[in-house]
Amino acid sequence: MNRRTFIQRGGALGLGLAAAPYLSQAAPDFRQRKFRISLNPYAIGVQINQEEMIDKAVAHKFEAILPVPSQLMEMSPGQLDAFLARKAAQQLTWDSAGLPVDFRKDKATYDAGIKELPKIAVRLREAGVSRVNTWIMPSHNELPYLENLKQHSQRLGRAAQILGEEGLKLGFEYVGTKNLKIINRYPFVGTLKEVQDLIEDIGRPNVGVQLDSFHWYTSSESVADLEKLTNDQIVTCDLNDATAGRSIIEQIDGERQLPGDSGLIDLKGFMQALVNIGYDGPVRAEPFNAKLNAMDNEPALAATSKAMWRTVNLV
Repeated sequence: MNRRTFIQRGGALGLGLAAAPYLSQAAPDFRQRKFRISLNPYAIGVQINQEEMIDKAVAHKFEAILPVPSQLMEMSPGQLDAFLARKAAQQLTWDSAGLPVDFRKDKATYDAGIKELPKIAVRLREAGVSRVNTWIMPSHNELPYLENLKQHSQRLGRAAQILGEEGLKLGFEYVGTKNLKIINRYPFVGTLKEVQDLIEDIGRPNVGVQLDSFHWYTSSESVADLEKLTNDQIVTCDLNDATAGRSIIEQIDGERQLPGDSGLIDLKGFMQALVNIGYDGPVRAEPFNAKLNAMDNEPALAATSKAMWRTVNLV
């Protein structure tokens, strides 16, 4: 279940950087971005399949595409090889795949999902995917913090073990918005420090953080907080902006803007931090924006590409 569905059911540049690399007057510093701009069509209301993503990504100057586990599983070995050849010919890399296990519900639901994960992990590895991610609900109606931590650690730890056996990383996105922190009785993980505590409790080397500029902002975190991370600790990254006319505590998880559209979030500082720590994974937009979702596919893709390249070009 994606977060948009969860919330609804709960009722509540140009073509690249400038030719001259980033330079420091204090000492020679030739750092420049290593991360790739990815197309996650479902986050912007564009309903296309895995095969169609290649042409759309090329047409709109994206550098990576979202892997969809269910669709990759449906491909025969020959179909997968042909698809990967097309992808490689366009020099596209992979984004991070969503974790195909529902760990938030009852044990039977979790057990059914985790049972299928080994064969999915094999297919992801065969396709060259190396990253998987999921999000953490920052409150619970029944489980107090420590009980919820134990359940997350056990369930996601098992998922991380299975993925790790195939060489895949698993990243957790913390959700910083106040509305979801108070929607249930007991608060849970909702900051970078708290998600790092969860990662430490799991104790597996292939577990890391899924960053999101929106949740970084709504958690009142700083550039210095980001620069304490290493490249290896970050699995994937979402770029979004906040909604104008709302304070930090009034921001709503399911109502965001494309990066740079409101200017509320210090995206230049955020992006520079990613460059400084040498982050080399995907960055993608996940605005959950009604206006964008209502657009036809081509305008939505064009608007998203423009916003992403504008943001990348801040550093």
